[in-house]
Amino acid sequence: MTTSLIHVVIDSTDPSEFARFWSEALRWQIVIEDPAEVEIAGSSDDINLIFVPVPEPKIDKSRVHLDLVPTADEDQEAKVRRLVTLGATRADIGQGDTPWVVLADPEGNEFCVLPAGYYDDGTGPVGAMCITSEDAAVMTAFWAEATGWPRTRRGLHRGFGPHLVFGGGRPGTKTRKNRIHIDVAPPLGGDQVREANRLTGAGGRPIHIGQLDVPWIVMADPEGNEFCILTPR
Repeated sequence: MTTSLIHVVIDSTDPSEFARFWSEALRWQIVIEDPAEVEIAGSSDDINLIFVPVPEPKIDKSRVHLDLVPTADEDQEAKVRRLVTLGATRADIGQGDTPWVVLADPEGNEFCVLPAGYYDDGTGPVGAMCITSEDAAVMTAFWAEATGWPRTRRGLHRGFGPHLVFGGGRPGTKTRKNRIHIDVAPPLGGDQVREANRLTGAGGRPIHIGQLDVPWIVMADPEGNEFCILTPR
């Protein structure tokens, strides 16, 4: 028995407005909207995005980001133009001459727009969730345990939906909590604490980031990126 990747959580100073940007960017629907969180969803193959309120704005370059891919009715250039029209801006993070275009969303989170075909067909608008890593092999091994996803030439992929990839240069010294994190959960009948212990043995560790009495367990992966283990579902 293992945990599964449930959704990606993004901090925001204005979750409702921010979710509207991303719902239009991905052509997804808002499925939950309340003061504690706003959730957007695509197809059943996609990984939902949840936006939660925080008081502080983004400061550092993101260690976790999304790679978007063109849909059938647009190429890379057209997708970039549409995203800029929605409120994204072009970003220079020292990427140099690359086949992808780096943009920043309205709250400053970097993301990339890849050319068509860069990832396997059928991923949906989110081609990958990317974690900048010092040691991609260690991170791949850990997250294979956390998600149950098979390894591929690019990282991890369950055969549909987005990839989970690692690498992309040195992430730099981590000085504050990531604004983007992954939630995993055991299946129904599973044991949340047992899974936390298992992932601790795989290289993670429980951490405290100011959470109070919450039903999830906050942990860090081998390079300090926060993630949560939810209750079984």
